Amino acid sequence: MATAKPTPTDSLSFCLAQLTAAAGEGLGGGKDTATNETPLGRALLTLRTRHVKAAGGIERFRARGGLRPLLALLRRASAAGPAPSQVCPGSTPLSVQSAASAGPAPSAGSSPSVASSSSPSPPARLRKTLDLALSILANCCTEGACRAEVRRLGGILPLVTILQYVKTDSIQNRTARALGNLAMEPESCDNIHSAGAVPLLVESLMACQDSQCLQSVVRALRNLADSPQHRLALAQQGAVRPLAELLAAAPDPELTLALVRALLELSRGCSRACAEQLSLGGGLGPLVSLASHPKKAVREVLGLVPLLAGQLCGEAGDEEEEGREAASWDFPEEQTPERVEAGSFRSLRSWLISEGYAAGPGDISPDWSPERCPPLPPPEPAEPASPTRGTALLRTPRALRTPGLGRSPATTEEPWGREGPALLLLSRFSQAPDPSGALVTGPALCGLLAYVTGAPGPPNPRALRILARLTCNPACLEAFVRSYGAALLRAWLVLGVAPDDWPILRARPLSRRSQHQHQHRELGEMLLQNLTVQAESPFGVGALTHLLLSGSPEDRVACALTLPFICRKPSLWRRLLLDQGGLRLLLSALTQPAPHPLFLFFAADSLSCLQGLVSPTRSPALPPAIPLDLDLPSPCLYEPLLGPAPIPDPDLHFLLDSGLRLPAQRAASSTASPFFRALLAGNFAEAQMDLVPLRSLSPSAAWPILHHLHGCRGCGASLGPIPPPGQPLLGSEAEEALEAAGRFLLPRLEEELEEAVGHIHLGPQGSPESVGEVFRLGRPRLAAHCARWTLGPGQCPRKRALALVGLVEAAGEEAGPLTEALLTVVMGIERGGKGLSLDY
Repeated sequence: MATAKPTPTDSLSFCLAQLTAAAGEGLGGGKDTATNETPLGRALLTLRTRHVKAAGGIERFRARGGLRPLLALLRRASAAGPAPSQVCPGSTPLSVQSAASAGPAPSAGSSPSVASSSSPSPPARLRKTLDLALSILANCCTEGACRAEVRRLGGILPLVTILQYVKTDSIQNRTARALGNLAMEPESCDNIHSAGAVPLLVESLMACQDSQCLQSVVRALRNLADSPQHRLALAQQGAVRPLAELLAAAPDPELTLALVRALLELSRGCSRACAEQLSLGGGLGPLVSLASHPKKAVREVLGLVPLLAGQLCGEAGDEEEEGREAASWDFPEEQTPERVEAGSFRSLRSWLISEGYAAGPGDISPDWSPERCPPLPPPEPAEPASPTRGTALLRTPRALRTPGLGRSPATTEEPWGREGPALLLLSRFSQAPDPSGALVTGPALCGLLAYVTGAPGPPNPRALRILARLTCNPACLEAFVRSYGAALLRAWLVLGVAPDDWPILRARPLSRRSQHQHQHRELGEMLLQNLTVQAESPFGVGALTHLLLSGSPEDRVACALTLPFICRKPSLWRRLLLDQGGLRLLLSALTQPAPHPLFLFFAADSLSCLQGLVSPTRSPALPPAIPLDLDLPSPCLYEPLLGPAPIPDPDLHFLLDSGLRLPAQRAASSTASPFFRALLAGNFAEAQMDLVPLRSLSPSAAWPILHHLHGCRGCGASLGPIPPPGQPLLGSEAEEALEAAGRFLLPRLEEELEEAVGHIHLGPQGSPESVGEVFRLGRPRLAAHCARWTLGPGQCPRKRALALVGLVEAAGEEAGPLTEALLTVVMGIERGGKGLSLDY
């Protein structure tokens, strides 16, 4: 169908002219008999449908000064009622108080005020004008520049007044949407709180029945919870309870998601007022039940799992006990904003008591004696992850077992310290059919692993069962890959490197580190074996193939990195990493922005593991980087020319830029390379000269060249220009000597100099910092030496990762040389004959 041709009255200039006139003269105006509508109505409709929604339309509207008359129009529309006065956050606007003759403004759980209930619906024409104008403003406020200008022009007060006096659902919806968009700016958020919008939004939340309007109001409240002070103000003004009550009423999925997201924001820090309203509104039960919601977006919003994981990490664990008065059935006393996070777990403790998970506050106190530990339910049944392994994979490592685990379920008792409630709830989450969205995440896994490896005594067996259950669940496999969970398990448990240990080794008590290292390694290997069973099953093969070939770029890189940890079948890892390009994908990602804080540590470990899969019979000893004949130098053939009575007499001298003259034999020098043969025995003038200049060559760099010209091979002269470790190689005499060897066509000398660099900087005692320095020389053989030193099977994991960091920094944007060097070493190509061929 053909599109209607724009008329002159559809132009932006016409629309702005009508908007300006209406803002100055009033909202009425004559009716256009041809279209049966006012010019203002036509202009607003055209602005919304044609101009604001067009590409760049919002910017053009703002640049042409459209926001000022639009806000003036809304200001005239709001003039029917008294404007709210400037008040502090948490109080009620004076206009609301004056309009309601029956007392104070509404609070949570009360009925709407007299003013709101008695406000008549605006005339149809005014209502249509407001709808269009508010829709245009809400769309404009999706851009930051417009939000700033609306705030500068004082556009927030008219919106609050309209929210107060015009109770039509469509107008409330668009007003709340505009306020929610404006609240994305911290300055605007402050102004909205100060204007007294929160009680009006709460009132709309309780009075409105339209789902779209409710979603806009809920989103506005969520955006207004941008700081601890604002969250506290929202809770004190009763914003939490109606949200919880709406959630308990089981609304439609879209509104449910909006409510859960809002409660997540408002409950950060969980003040006393927030915890009380959340409990009284019946929101805790629905929140817990939503952990198994079919929509992933709803499951992943629970804020509860990060809270529990943070408790295991100790983030909220060092609070002082408040005495016997605090350990009561009442909610704890409100803390200052700096201590607000600590209150969240205290509120959780009260809820655990009320729900019967604990008999009293003492059960959860850290100083609760073991004699009074309440018996917990029997251990959760182990669900087999695959028919080939069954429940055997849910075993607990022997070294981490506690004496009570051998008893019957009826008499089983487990430690119930501060971590007990958190582990209990996390265990419930882990038993959901698909707990991946909540538990197989970086924060949740870090919390569990921090507890398991950092507990002063044997960890609670429930934490071990949670980890085992997650690794045995096929539904969690992709999440372990996407979140780098498998790499984290290996680094933290098997290699003993926690995130806090990287890149600087954290000082920890040696006794604890050595005492539990073996137990943690056993646990890590068991968990990785569980993931291997899932990965090599038909379901796992399909999931990994889909991730590698059809996933997002981030998922594909994570899959390629994880495969060496969880795939042991050669047919599987060869197909995914070699035939389908996973290895090159991983190597190319090294020089890109890191998708994970430990990405380079994981990548170094992954490449080393893959090298072990390719060459499983390699000796664990680090291979020498250079031949051993440099340690036993051969006789020098150039020294006889340097003494006071040279034998034989030199028939040629080379003149350096410094004025130094070096003796030489013409015949020996002519046969060393095509360059010197043409220079000294050809048709050049130097062939007839006894003093031949060698330009751009320092004495130290010339020394190995003169030795090489006279037949020295491995006499030690090539070590002369090499600086000691710790000093830069770029710009050094070593780089000068390498450049001169190439310029004079002396490939054997180039190789000898490169081996000398490797001997000094890449020996068994070399440091990771030297690897990047050597790579910066830009020579392929040295790049291969660097990769071999980095991925050597006997290398320390931390040194390996630090060396890879140096290589990535040295490579910069030129990823090709680094990729080829690592590929050569990983696949064993440089060892001759037995390397695997790669077809890409």
